[in-house]
Amino acid sequence: MKSKDINIEDENSFLEGLRERLVILGGGESGVGTAILAKINKYKVFVSDKGAIADNYKEVLLHNDILFEEGKHTESKIFDADVVMKSPGIPDKVALVQELVKKGIPVISEIEFASKFTDATIVGVTGSNGKTTTTMMINHILKKAELNVSMAGNIGDSFALQIANKNYDTYVLELSSFQLDGIVDFAPHIAIITNISPDHLDRYDYNYENYINSKFRITINQTANDYLIYDADDQAIENWLRDNKTEAQLLPFSLNRIVEKGAYIKDEKLIIQTDTNIFTMSIAALALRGKHNTKNAMASALVAKLLTVRNETLRESLEDFESVEHRLESVFKINGVQYINDSKATNVNATYYALESMKTPTIWIVGGTDKGNDYTELLPLVREKVKAIVCLGLDNSKIKETFGNVVDFMIETAGAEEAVKVAYKLSEKGDTVLLSPACASFDLFENYEDRGRQFKDAVKLL
Repeated sequence: MKSKDINIEDENSFLEGLRERLVILGGGESGVGTAILAKINKYKVFVSDKGAIADNYKEVLLHNDILFEEGKHTESKIFDADVVMKSPGIPDKVALVQELVKKGIPVISEIEFASKFTDATIVGVTGSNGKTTTTMMINHILKKAELNVSMAGNIGDSFALQIANKNYDTYVLELSSFQLDGIVDFAPHIAIITNISPDHLDRYDYNYENYINSKFRITINQTANDYLIYDADDQAIENWLRDNKTEAQLLPFSLNRIVEKGAYIKDEKLIIQTDTNIFTMSIAALALRGKHNTKNAMASALVAKLLTVRNETLRESLEDFESVEHRLESVFKINGVQYINDSKATNVNATYYALESMKTPTIWIVGGTDKGNDYTELLPLVREKVKAIVCLGLDNSKIKETFGNVVDFMIETAGAEEAVKVAYKLSEKGDTVLLSPACASFDLFENYEDRGRQFKDAVKLL
């Protein structure tokens, strides 16, 4: 399908009588969703993508008579914008974005733009790990409570597109640091920071403090009527809250101590305490296992109580919630060996949780695009639980340097199928083969979903 050629005279007549000119950088899910919402609200819309726009998105743009270009950025058209919405995948340090900032043209995220067109209650979920599980768990609880709710952000259809098509009463948004970097006025009624650990440092000048500050942008516009739910066991979060101020009401959750308001563990029971009441539930009854999932349940339950979900509904929801695909997902047990797909573990902290939950000798498949990883915190777990390492990346030098003297077997592979075959040969009855890469996937795969699917397909072929 060809790009839509733009005739300047046609464009000028088309734009006549409309309001602000919005330029959208990136013709993917967030870009196209924003374009549709902006068109409905009488913006002059132009979409520009330096790469190729997928056919399904081009069809949407053409169907809605939205002007676009692909394979280039025409600066004269972009610098004519009143406001620019940038795809989260485009770094702030790109020359074009830097020039827009110099010219004083606002560069915002889809979340910032879309939020101006809804009065819905917004629950925003960020963190280095656990975002997707927590977002889906909250959505599951609220749906079971029969609220008019939907998920968006990094999950499902774009936030902007959902507002354009059907404005829900409540949105649960999974928010990355990249999306939060582009907010100005956005303020969720309930914000959650699941945890913070080094990730995406290549986008933050390899400065951990920059990344931490980016995560806390979720609360910068909150008021005393809003809530910030956070992991009180996380040192980075505790340090930020000690040195900085938010207007939001604080609701911590902790596995290690009792909190006055928030969530904690006592006598193997999950206890949720807010202004309204106390909710208790046995940890053993939670659908998802592992300390990290207990924390996800704590955060989700706090949201539920703030939104007045009945205790019976909350309990049922936490008991029957199903695991997220590509996150500690049991695939098959073959010849007594359990294969687990944790492809969504794209950083060291996520893999730490995965290794911590392993109960049997583990063949660990690791590697991919390194984002400034420091693997040393994994050393105690690798010594205790890992019998062999299978590398799955184009450059495995840092993995070999860190773990080369820790395990007896370390083998490099060039794809999911080869990695699974090697792991199969190394394993014996009672072992676990764990794909938990601790890295991004873009060296060998389209994304972590593609990596996870290829792993599962390879296991099925054994």
